Amino acid sequence: MRFRPGLTLLVVVAAVGVLGAADYSRRRSEAAAPRPESVQPTVPVTAASVASQDVPIVFRALGTVQSIQAVNVQSRVNGQIMQAFFKQGQAVKAGDPLFLIDPRPYQAALDQAQAQLQHDQALLAEAQTDLARYQRLVTENSIALQQAADQAFVVQQDEGTVKLDQANVETAKLNVEYAHINSPVAGIAGAMAVDPGNYVQAGAGTTLVTITQIAPIYVTFPLPQSELDEVRAAQSEAPLDVRALSQEGRTLGEGKLTFINNQVVATTGTVALYATFPNDNEALWPGAFVTIDLMLGVRKNALTAPVAAVASGPNGDYVYAISSDDVVRRVPVQVVARQNGLAVFTKGVSPGEQVVVNGQYNLDDGVKVAVEAPKATASAAP
Repeated sequence: MRFRPGLTLLVVVAAVGVLGAADYSRRRSEAAAPRPESVQPTVPVTAASVASQDVPIVFRALGTVQSIQAVNVQSRVNGQIMQAFFKQGQAVKAGDPLFLIDPRPYQAALDQAQAQLQHDQALLAEAQTDLARYQRLVTENSIALQQAADQAFVVQQDEGTVKLDQANVETAKLNVEYAHINSPVAGIAGAMAVDPGNYVQAGAGTTLVTITQIAPIYVTFPLPQSELDEVRAAQSEAPLDVRALSQEGRTLGEGKLTFINNQVVATTGTVALYATFPNDNEALWPGAFVTIDLMLGVRKNALTAPVAAVASGPNGDYVYAISSDDVVRRVPVQVVARQNGLAVFTKGVSPGEQVVVNGQYNLDDGVKVAVEAPKATASAAP
C-alpha cells in the first residue's frame, strides 16, 4: 500500500478541529450556567458594650517611700560604751534608752562642781555678812568708808564665782545626762554601727545607730509641670487622696497629699509632690518604689470600654463597632485616659454600643463577625 502524506495531514487537521469545537461548546455551556454565590467566612471575636459610669480622675506616677525623720544617733561625750539597751531592727519610742557611755568620770566631775559651789556659796555668805557689818560701822563712823566699799566689791566677786560654779554644775549634769543616750524619735532602730566596749568621741561624727521613723511616712513622686495648675486647684479645695500600690497592684496604704514642692526641676520639667501615709501596718518601707494614684476628682457619666478594644493606627486610636447585623466598621475615637483595664472615651462611641475586644487584627470595614460571649468588664474603681 502506498503512503500518502497529504491525506494523513488532512485527517489530523480535521481531528483537531473537531476537538476544538467540542471544547468551545463546553466552555459556552459552563459560562451560561448560573454560578453559586461565594460565602464570606465570619471572623470570631469577643465583644463588650460601651458603658456610661462615674470614673475617678487619676494621675499615676512612680513614687519613692521616704522617712519623715531619720536620725543618726551620735555621742555628745567621750567615753567607753558600757551597754546597748536595744536590738537591731527593734521598734523604739522617743526617750527609750539606747546606749550607756561610762558615766563615772562625769559623775565625779558633777560632784566636784557641786562641792566647789558649796564652798563658794559659803564664802559669799561670809562676805555678805561682813559687808552688812561694815555698812553699820560706817554709819557709826567706826571705820573708813573705803573699807566698806572694798567689801562690797568682794561680795560682787563672790557672787560672780557662785554663778560660775552654778554653770559648771549645770554643764556637769548635762554630761551625766549625755552619757545616757536615748532615742530622739520614735521609729525602727537600724544596724548597730558601734558595739559596746568601743571608745567614742564627741564631735567625731561617729554614728552609733540610725533611728528611722516609719509611721507616719512620706511618699514623694514627680508631677509634670503641665499638670501642676490642675493639681494645685484641686488641692486648694481639700487635701487630695493618694493611694500607694505595690508592683503587683496590691494596695499598700491610703494617705493625703501633704504639700507641693516650691520649684520645678528644670532638667526634668517636673515638681516633687509629698503625700503622707499613716502606715500603721508598716507596709511602706523607706527607699521602696511604689505606684502612686493621685485622685483629682470624678468624671461623671464617662464612656468606658475595656482598654483592649482600642487599637492605634497612623491616624490615631480607633475601635471596631459591631452593627446589628454583626458587621464591623472602624470608628476613630478619642481616649482621654487608660486606667485599671478601662479606656475612657470623649468621642467616637455611644453608650450600649458593641465594640470588638479581641480578634480585631483580622478585621476590616464590612467584615462579618461571629460574636462570642463577652468577658466581664474591668471595674472603674482605681
